[in-house]
Amino acid sequence: MSSLPIGAHVDQTDPIAEAKARGTTLVQFFLGDPQGYQGPEIAYAGGAAGLRADAEAAGIDLYVHAPYIVNVATTNNRIRIPSRKLLQQHVDAAAEIGAKGLIVHGGHVNKSDDPAVGFDNWRKAIEATDLKLPVLIENTAGGDNAMARHLDRIAGVWEAISTAEGSENVGFCLDTCHAWAGGIALADAVGRIRSITGRIDLVHANDSRDAFDSGADRHANFGNGQLDAEEFVGVVREAGAPVICETPGGAAEHQDDFAWLRERL
Repeated sequence: MSSLPIGAHVDQTDPIAEAKARGTTLVQFFLGDPQGYQGPEIAYAGGAAGLRADAEAAGIDLYVHAPYIVNVATTNNRIRIPSRKLLQQHVDAAAEIGAKGLIVHGGHVNKSDDPAVGFDNWRKAIEATDLKLPVLIENTAGGDNAMARHLDRIAGVWEAISTAEGSENVGFCLDTCHAWAGGIALADAVGRIRSITGRIDLVHANDSRDAFDSGADRHANFGNGQLDAEEFVGVVREAGAPVICETPGGAAEHQDDFAWLRERL
C-alpha cells in the first residue's frame, strides 16, 4: 500500500505543475467544459503532443473525466446521439494526450422507461465507439433511474456491454462518496462490485457530506464527512487501484488528504 499512487482532480491548464505541487504522479482533469457539448479543448500551452511528452518525461499518469452531461443510456435521441459523439471526441482527445483512461458516468433513463433499454443503449454505445483507451464507467450517487447507482443496475449494464465488441476496454471507477450516497454499503462494496465487473481500475476517494443513501453528491475532505474512516480506507486498500481524490481545495488540502489516507493505509 505504500506504493499505491494517490493523486487528485486538478485544473487542466497545466496538469504537470498541478501534480508536482501535490507531490503526486497522477492527476485527473476535464478537457473543456464539463457541462457543455462543444467538445474537448486542450488548454496546455504545448498542446496535446506537448502534454503527452511532458507527462511521460515527468513520470505522471493522466486521467480524463468526460463531461457530466454524457448520457449514452437515455432513450432521448436529442441527448443520446450528441452524447455518443461527445464520448468519441473525448476518447480521441484523451488518447492523444496519452491518458490512462477516460472516466464517464453511467447516465440514466427516463422514469417511464424500461431499464433494459438503457442497458442495451450502453452496449450500442460501446460498439459504436472506437475505444482507443480504457473507458471507465463510474458509479453515481443519485437518481432512481440511474444506470450505475445501485448494484443491480450496474450488473445490468455490465451484462449488456459484455456482449459488445470492444468490451475488454471497458473498466470500472469506484467512487466512495457516490457509493455511500447511492446506498451501497462500503464494508463489502469492493467484493460485490468485483463480482459484477471483474475489475476495479480506479478509485475516486471522497468523503461524503451527506447521509447514507441520501442520493446527494457532495464531496468532503477525508475525515470531515460521514464515511466511517475504517470502511473508507478499507475500500481503497481492497481495491488496490490508483486513487484520485476529488475533494475540495487546492494543493495544500489535497496533500492533507493524501497524508490522512497514507497514514491509515
